[in-house]
Amino acid sequence: MKKLSLVICVYNEEENIIPLSEQIVDSLNDYDFEAIFVDDGSTDQTRKRILSIPDDRFIMVQLRKNYGQSSALAAGIAQAEGEYVVTLDGDLQNDPSDIPAMLKLAEDEDWDLVAGIRAKRQDGMFLRLIPSKIANFFIRKYTGVKMKDYGCTLKVYKQEIAKDLGLYGELHRFIPVLASLEGATITQMPVKHHARQFGKSKYNLNRTFKVVSDLMLMVFMKKYMQKPMHIFGGYGIAMMIIGGLINVYLLVLKLMGQDIWGKPLLILGLLLMVAGIQIITIGIVSEIQVRTYFESQNKTPFKVRRVVKTSDKYEFSKGAC
Repeated sequence: MKKLSLVICVYNEEENIIPLSEQIVDSLNDYDFEAIFVDDGSTDQTRKRILSIPDDRFIMVQLRKNYGQSSALAAGIAQAEGEYVVTLDGDLQNDPSDIPAMLKLAEDEDWDLVAGIRAKRQDGMFLRLIPSKIANFFIRKYTGVKMKDYGCTLKVYKQEIAKDLGLYGELHRFIPVLASLEGATITQMPVKHHARQFGKSKYNLNRTFKVVSDLMLMVFMKKYMQKPMHIFGGYGIAMMIIGGLINVYLLVLKLMGQDIWGKPLLILGLLLMVAGIQIITIGIVSEIQVRTYFESQNKTPFKVRRVVKTSDKYEFSKGAC
């Protein structure tokens, strides 16, 4: 098995391919590695530049069209064979020279995921830095995964964690949360960050707004993936109780001879009752789907890190003495 598999997603990065490949070779020549360029439907000379790299450790995975970064990462990770998987950007903003130190940290302290923190970011203040800091704050607050920099692509994973991430849509921003769902141990370390020299950034403010909807999904997956009835049932029962109390109050008014027809309170009570029943029903269906998800794929709702026999532990202690 190779030591490292680098996964680099590229889209119209023709001028960056050769300099990046040279940086990778200079930084990792002492390691048994493979570098997987995932061409995400480029329309320039990116593929031609990848194929011109005179090193058989470099591989190109060509996608049929532009699927987006999450799908491209998933395609590259599926191809990876290394004991550790490294993801980095293809625009020369990440520095491959940081990888050896990140790998050493992962090995020495047995971390499942080592993520980079971009020191002295070379991005625009209003279009990149401020939106990024706001997004990082909300992700930390609502998912409980305490990361300083969610947006840094440079990360080192153990292979089993990378393979189980389940990247869909645009969830690459939430890789630490997805890894946390798999029971991964996560740490961060500062890494270098360079200004883009060639090509055009693919980032725009629309991505910032998409974070909000994806964050709602991550919060649900983090807290209620295995117990959806706890959220749907709780809200559904609360709405039914409030609706029931309103309807009982209106019934008492009716028995006292008052006209309750057409009152907004009557409509509210009925809506709360119906909505409560619907939400509880969604919770029941979600519970059934959770069971189908785990049982149909022989998945388990837990992850075992290791199993140690007490006899092995005794022999180790005895040998240490």
